[in-house]
Amino acid sequence: MKASIFFLLTFAFAACKSTKNNTPAPTTVTPKKDTVISKPVVKTFPENSLPACVAKLVATMKAAPVTNPPSKIYSFTYQNKTVYYVPAVCCDMFSDLYDSNCNMMGHPDGGFTGRGDGKFKDFDANKTNEKLLWADGRK
Repeated sequence: MKASIFFLLTFAFAACKSTKNNTPAPTTVTPKKDTVISKPVVKTFPENSLPACVAKLVATMKAAPVTNPPSKIYSFTYQNKTVYYVPAVCCDMFSDLYDSNCNMMGHPDGGFTGRGDGKFKDFDANKTNEKLLWADGRK
């Protein structure tokens, strides 16, 4: 019995033996100390210049707990009209699409399937003039 257990363990370890060829790992390049790595600049609009209905959305978001990733509001042109887009803040949640008066139009993406509510299948392909209006800067 002990011999068969020893044989099985030896066989198992031999089967799991690494097949790596002992080549050194690739090296990484570290920037010089005087190299400046800039972060992308995110331009948002002053809150007092936002449309009144967007300012109300901002106030609602500020009253809620901080999200990760931070809440954001974008404007786009879609079907020759200005719309406001609020991306989902977490998994399997819908994003929101509002008309120019901040009336909820629907959910172009997100949800369990990632395809939203199905009302705006062409939104991603046909939206233009993206502008980040507001991003929650709270930590």
